[in-house]
Amino acid sequence: MPAWSHLVFWGASIAIVVTMALALLRSIVGPTTYDRILALNSFGTKTVLLIAVAGFLTGRPEWLDLAIVYALINFIGTLAVLRFSKYGSLAAEAPLDEGEAPERPPEAST
Repeated sequence: MPAWSHLVFWGASIAIVVTMALALLRSIVGPTTYDRILALNSFGTKTVLLIAVAGFLTGRPEWLDLAIVYALINFIGTLAVLRFSKYGSLAAEAPLDEGEAPERPPEAST
């Protein structure tokens, strides 16, 4: 591989780290909860990119497996945080609105 390609990947790594710092700053500043969640999700995605580039630079392709697992954890974690921020719990069912009656299960026919 040509030497200039390593320089390109090092430059990409530096750019990813800079954008990670900006996303981390955005997650601290806010202004809303959803801005913070989006910034942390972006930070996780950039971490996946950084792991993939580092795996390429070091010649360790198994790091891509680690990056894929981290991406899945990032996605599931973001969904869990969004659900918790909306409903207040990670329950399987959404809470009822005021005045709404719970659904009754269908009667078993005998």
